[in-house]
Amino acid sequence: MIQLAEDVFDARHDPDQLDVNEEVIKRFQLIHPASVGEYNEGEGPIAWVLVLPTTILLMNQFIEGKINEKQLFYQTPLQIPYEAIYLCSAMVLDEYRRQGIAKRLTLDAINSIRKDHKIQCLFYWPFTKEGDLAAKSLEEACELPLLLRMAQP
Repeated sequence: MIQLAEDVFDARHDPDQLDVNEEVIKRFQLIHPASVGEYNEGEGPIAWVLVLPTTILLMNQFIEGKINEKQLFYQTPLQIPYEAIYLCSAMVLDEYRRQGIAKRLTLDAINSIRKDHKIQCLFYWPFTKEGDLAAKSLEEACELPLLLRMAQP
């Protein structure tokens, strides 16, 4: 999974992206326990999703390119009401793709967060065609508006 993340996102070479490690995972879980989702059939994870509940203000700053992904994550305050969810990442090993695993994990996370917070919208920053399609599918399933951050020039 780590190699897949490096291949897709290459966060180590992009200072604007969040480079996920154990410390980052712990903070995701402090923001909301459902922020990290994993599917494991017993021999290690085959799918992994990260969603970030945050504020509308921070969402707008991110969408408009005023802050980057790393700033969005670290500026999201702990233990406040959240109004938006950033669809941060979803990864599935090749042999398990197109089975709906990532969508189920993400929907479970969103629904759990919605029990605790009045979420008004979803937002994302597409890296792949599959990610773009997945986000749009979640918009429909959740019946929430979906906002997009365009790639920066």
